Amino acid sequence: MIWFTSDLHLGHRAVINFQDRPFGTVEEMNEALIKNWNFLVAKNDTVYILGDISHRCPVEEVNAMISKLKGKKILIRGNHDKEYDASLFEGIYDYYDLRGVASVSISLMHYPMLEWNRSRHGSLHLHGHQHNSSSYNEEMREQGIRRYDVGVDANQYCPVSLNSILEFFQIDK
Repeated sequence: MIWFTSDLHLGHRAVINFQDRPFGTVEEMNEALIKNWNFLVAKNDTVYILGDISHRCPVEEVNAMISKLKGKKILIRGNHDKEYDASLFEGIYDYYDLRGVASVSISLMHYPMLEWNRSRHGSLHLHGHQHNSSSYNEEMREQGIRRYDVGVDANQYCPVSLNSILEFFQIDK
C-alpha cells in the first residue's frame, strides 16, 4: 500500500500551541504520531513524506524517531527538514511526479502549487506546509481543484492512503 503524510514536526513543542494539537507535551505528540503511523503502515508499504518531519529537534533524535517508523520512506523535503540519515529513506527529493500507481499522475511537493504537471488533464497534487484542517481538502474538492493537503493536521494525525485520496476525489484506481 502507498501512504502520504507531512508536517509531523517531531520534537517541535511550539507546534502544539500553534496548531492547537491535542497533546500535553512534545513527548506525547511524538509518541502519538509514531503510534498512529505504525498502526496503519505495514513493513513493506511505501510512505511519501512531503516535508517537515521535524523542527527544532536535534537531528540524532529525529533519526532515532524516523527509524521507528514502519515502511519504505521517501522524503520530499520541506522548509524545516535537516540532513537526516539518508539510509533511512529510499529516496530524497524536492519534487516528485508519481506515475504508474493510479489511473492519474500525482505531483508531490511540500508546498501547495496553483498549477502542476498535467493539472489541466486530471492529475492530482499532494502537498503539506499549510497545516490546514480537513475542511481545506473538502473546499478544494468542492471548487473542482484536485489538490490535497496530506499533513497530519488535516488527517487526524495519521498518514493517508492513496486509496483514500482516490476515493475522496472519486477517481478509479
